[in-house]
Amino acid sequence: MPQITVDYSGTLDAAFDRQAFALALHPVVVATVDARPEDCRTRFRRVVDFVAGAETEGHAVLHVELGLRHGRTDADKARLSAAVLALVAAQVKPVDGVTLHASIEIPTLDGSYRRR
Repeated sequence: MPQITVDYSGTLDAAFDRQAFALALHPVVVATVDARPEDCRTRFRRVVDFVAGAETEGHAVLHVELGLRHGRTDADKARLSAAVLALVAAQVKPVDGVTLHASIEIPTLDGSYRRR
């Protein structure tokens, strides 16, 4: 815990240093929801196809899913969401002619979640 997945458009390849993002994200998670640094795990998935509204060109998506164990308040999750979106804004360089659609979701991990 926390289990972090970042889906991002291939159009962001040159604008998005994924390693730097994860290394900046983990301390934000630790400070905001009282997690341990060694428990943060981030994986990235490059999105090949997507549609934004009625468009397929000129857009990029970046979605962070940050799964946490039960016990975090809605206020904690709201603070973390705001901090992650601010980090996205600071870390992802603008791409000429491309509108970035960034989002975050913080689900509670199911009781069946285990790790080793």
